[in-house]
Amino acid sequence: MVDIGEPAPDFVLTDQNGDRFTLSDYQGRRIVLSFHPLAWTSTCTGQMKALEEHWQEFDSLNTIAVGISVDSVPCKKAWARDIGLEMTTLLADFWPHGAVAQEYATFDAERGVAYRATIIVDEFQRIMFTKRYAPAETPDITEVIAALREQELERIEDIQVPKI
Repeated sequence: MVDIGEPAPDFVLTDQNGDRFTLSDYQGRRIVLSFHPLAWTSTCTGQMKALEEHWQEFDSLNTIAVGISVDSVPCKKAWARDIGLEMTTLLADFWPHGAVAQEYATFDAERGVAYRATIIVDEFQRIMFTKRYAPAETPDITEVIAALREQELERIEDIQVPKI
């Protein structure tokens, strides 16, 4: 996978509503890239529902969480509706097939899908967290939120308070 501290590769993908999502448009906010192999599977469903259930917490941490897989836009739209996603953005890395997953080194060329992985991009568009999971393992959303909170605390500690 990409290395912590390196610049996040910029990309443009289409979401389940047909809107364009450009990573660099969100500079100043943190982005959770939640890569998953395919829609309509139970583990991927649990992974995306966890993002949805924690939407407000992500927002309070100046963070946007998005799901990314090689599924098409119509597939993403139908799946989002079926599993009740209202706030979570699902991105279609459909064509060129898995190009963003390849840029982030999360593409399984043998299976033609993304590995299950979480990558967090900080507000300066640098990689701040990476983790790859087993295919049947649902990412621990509390671990992702803890990483976001930890970075926030580090930034607060780095603020120099002038002595009076």
